[in-house]
Amino acid sequence: MTDRDYGSAPTGNFTMALKRLRSSMQGTPMLNPIWLQTFKTLIDTGHFTQTAEKLNMTQPGVSQQVKKLEQACGHELIKRFNKQFEITEQGRQVYQYAIESASNETKLIESLGFDAPHSGLCSLSCSGALALLYYPELLKLQQRYPALSIQLEAAPNHKILKEIAEANIDLGLVTHKPNSSEFHSIPIGHEPLCLILPKHYRDKAIDSNALNLCGVVKHPDADHYLSLYFDQCATPELAGLNIEKLPTASYVNQLSQILLPVSMGIGFTVLPKSAFDSFPHKERLYVHMPKTAVTEQVYLVHKRNRQLPVRYRIIEELLKQCLSSRE
Repeated sequence: MTDRDYGSAPTGNFTMALKRLRSSMQGTPMLNPIWLQTFKTLIDTGHFTQTAEKLNMTQPGVSQQVKKLEQACGHELIKRFNKQFEITEQGRQVYQYAIESASNETKLIESLGFDAPHSGLCSLSCSGALALLYYPELLKLQQRYPALSIQLEAAPNHKILKEIAEANIDLGLVTHKPNSSEFHSIPIGHEPLCLILPKHYRDKAIDSNALNLCGVVKHPDADHYLSLYFDQCATPELAGLNIEKLPTASYVNQLSQILLPVSMGIGFTVLPKSAFDSFPHKERLYVHMPKTAVTEQVYLVHKRNRQLPVRYRIIEELLKQCLSSRE
């Protein structure tokens, strides 16, 4: 066997063969990386003596490690004859696995020292309404720094916290302060809430009678937003409203569609201002101005004791600026 025979990576149907090897190894101890390196070097050089010299080992030591690797794999990896050998089919699979393992280790070591401020994946989650506000701005940031990859998911508070706890996302925006023993959170601003009615209510008194006659367009967060709005608006005729007794004019669970019936004169609703701002037919709507502005506190959250990569600093600053500009 010559160096040329062994010096290049195997060809053929090794992808499927490698998958079979990995499958057969499931449930068994991991292969010793030192044995794999020794075997890879032996195949690369084609000689036991050269392998021993390259790895500062004895020739019997090389033979012993190859035998241990064969025992761990449960297959003969080389056919020995005189002072030469031939690689077996199983040996080719293990050789390919050793090449990939060495490559993956190199990439891992390199990545551990890489923490660029404008490069890498950023995964975050927020409500659908905040996603309408943030996503365009995040895309602008990605245009400035093409090496950034933004992954944004719209979800309710409980799902956001669950995903952070399970390390499926790194950063979240929620509207209630989470458990401090599990999460690190900081208040970053307030999202205004709006009582939104059909345009013809612009010159009418907005009181309990008007809202009962109009009916509410309900959505998954409607009860929460209605309660918060009526509690904070400092309007006595609204503060006493029982939201459970308000007639339902319509229901829809798609954020982009909630204001459609309102724009057609059907019902009223309460939504974050970002949802109103993104609606294409705002001229058909009327936003009631309460005595006291109603807002919802927004918290920036990540897993406690988790150090986020440097690239998240620019994301955090953007999130804070977007909200502060609306207060």
